[in-house]
Amino acid sequence: MNKKRVLVVEDNMDTYELVKFILEKNGYETFLAMNGRDGVNAAIKQMPDLIIMDMAMPEMDGWTATSIIKKRDSVTASIPLIALTAHALPGDRQRAMDAGCDEYITKPMDLIELLGSVDQWVGNPQQGGEISSSGQTTSSQ
Repeated sequence: MNKKRVLVVEDNMDTYELVKFILEKNGYETFLAMNGRDGVNAAIKQMPDLIIMDMAMPEMDGWTATSIIKKRDSVTASIPLIALTAHALPGDRQRAMDAGCDEYITKPMDLIELLGSVDQWVGNPQQGGEISSSGQTTSSQ
């Protein structure tokens, strides 16, 4: 069974490593772009099954990158995209949705919510571990 591929566009390595750990423990393959410009290029070249996008990054922010990725008639328009951001003020969710995000999760993230959202958009490959209600990973074997 082919692993679902998730592009994580995130400039904070600690956040990326946590997302990578949780997703890979649950059977997903992840790869990183550290800014919006690299995220757009990686989305086009790699055609991931899903994109997790930070909204505040250097070179090109997540709102701009999302707008480009989700632009009508682009080859990447149908890729589900989850905003993962510290922007939690009134209106930030709508701004992310207006840019083209399919879902919006705020930092600090709830790992169960993040994994549930990824599973919902691309289907859980049910490999590796899983997250318990305490947020800890456990072996499913």
